[in-house]
Amino acid sequence: MPRYCSVLLAFVGLLTGASALAQEPTLFQPTSFRGTNDVELKYQLLTPAAAAQPGDEKFPLVLFLHGAGERGSDNKAQLKHGTGSFATDANRQKYPCYVVAPQCSSGQWWNTQADLLLELIADLQKQHRIDPQRIYVTGLSMGGFGTWELITRKPELFAAAAPICGGGDPARAATCSSLPIWVFHGDRDTVVRPELS
Repeated sequence: MPRYCSVLLAFVGLLTGASALAQEPTLFQPTSFRGTNDVELKYQLLTPAAAAQPGDEKFPLVLFLHGAGERGSDNKAQLKHGTGSFATDANRQKYPCYVVAPQCSSGQWWNTQADLLLELIADLQKQHRIDPQRIYVTGLSMGGFGTWELITRKPELFAAAAPICGGGDPARAATCSSLPIWVFHGDRDTVVRPELS
């Protein structure tokens, strides 16, 4: 449990002070995934430097879900808020992990693309040295809603979650009651009501 908490603390700490494009966005590599329903999901992937070394070491995966303002098809806007601190040299050395930042299509919401996100995670696990016991999810605003959606759909997949200024369905909360969840929401939020968190 302590290692889950330390990684959760680390990625929440990284998010709270992050402005992505001001950091090292070129470390994120743009790519895409096509799900079983033939829908394309564009995403950016940050790979831990240590993964280039030979060996069996596996690394955590952090799924970062952006807010509504970053939807689209440019495969860049999702890096605008919250991902930059993951790419600093100091944090990459101290907290080596894969970070996947998918881009939700225009007019869509994360809850409508949740199955596609779960397929993406499974695909990444096949391709990369990802520790299946250390898969984390976080997101801002619409991404916070998406975080709640994923952890209530498949709580056993995730080691921990950190929804930020999002909300979930209280009727489904029991499904993820044993999962470590750290919720953030400012009481002066005028876009998403804090009580939704």
